Amino acid sequence: MEFEFDDNLSAVRDLSESIFSAKSGVDRLREVEGAGGFDAELWKLLADSDVLGIALPEEVGGAGLGMLGLAAVLEQQGRRVAQVPLWSVVATAALPIAEFGSTEQKASWLPGLLDGSVIVTGAFDTGYNAETAVRAEPAADGWVLSGRVDSVPAAEFAAALVLPVTMPDGSVTVMIVPTDRDALVRTPLQVTNRENNSAVQFEGVAVTTADALPADGAVVRDWTLRRARVALAALATGVCEEALAMTAKYTSERVQFGRPLSTNQAVAVRAADAYLDTESTRLTTHRAAWLMDSGVESEAAALVAKWWASRGGLRVVHATQHMHGGIGADVDYPIHRYFLWGRQIAFTLGSAGAIGAELADQLEIRAQIGASA
Repeated sequence: MEFEFDDNLSAVRDLSESIFSAKSGVDRLREVEGAGGFDAELWKLLADSDVLGIALPEEVGGAGLGMLGLAAVLEQQGRRVAQVPLWSVVATAALPIAEFGSTEQKASWLPGLLDGSVIVTGAFDTGYNAETAVRAEPAADGWVLSGRVDSVPAAEFAAALVLPVTMPDGSVTVMIVPTDRDALVRTPLQVTNRENNSAVQFEGVAVTTADALPADGAVVRDWTLRRARVALAALATGVCEEALAMTAKYTSERVQFGRPLSTNQAVAVRAADAYLDTESTRLTTHRAAWLMDSGVESEAAALVAKWWASRGGLRVVHATQHMHGGIGADVDYPIHRYFLWGRQIAFTLGSAGAIGAELADQLEIRAQIGASA
């Protein structure tokens, strides 16, 4: 693979950088966080700039730049910790609908997703080896859904949710469930990075075959989770890159005992470790995205990228906050916001420990296949 973006991806990165830098200053972030954690103005600008469709295929109105294109955008969002649900809307809703949806489902949901007028987000908050949180029971015209998804980004503003459902026979189906259905209850949550998030309770929500994606649900679920985890790793890359840049600037300018903090060997070594963690997250994320864009569905590559985002990313935001000294503990100081985002990403869709356990299973499967070949 190439370790640098080509001209198209570089253009996407530069466009995204200009948008997020212009619209996500500290004062704006405070305003959005205090008003529900969703920047509707920035979301509309991203849609008008065709950023929301970067990863989607051209045949459905996207730019066709795949997961590397999405990674280029998310890294810039992470650098500005902008309050928009980009990773969840694109990776867990738009992409699976574009890949597995029926003609009618694509026509119903994708145009609004692309122009920013409709938000559809995924509800894939499942733990390692945990059963799917929502179950279906037979009804006259289809099924009724019962269960609870504990954390759903932007659910308050979503017109529909994409989620895996356990069917009466034990199989899995992925469904698009409009949020205006009776018995669907959204409860706002206060989460670590202050983004808009809700718990969603299904109390006998009626669905039909028209709501189900016409593909093997287990395949759709796993395909979507891989992309969601790589998307989170891309977001973590941007968070870590900017936190490290802010720390380099601070320690170079902050003079202690007659010399800059950056000349202290302990500070320099810790900063170097943070740089290595950041680069490891970036490279494993780009590799996983590149494999997906090349038609290779590597579960292990996606897990490795998310592991680095969870383990290495968490080390970076701890280190960068610590190297700011006492001011790093000030919740109103900018570096603290990067610490919060790093923690949120680290534990979303699997902590480092849970991801490591999944990866061990994948490696065991590979070893068994190799032994039997």
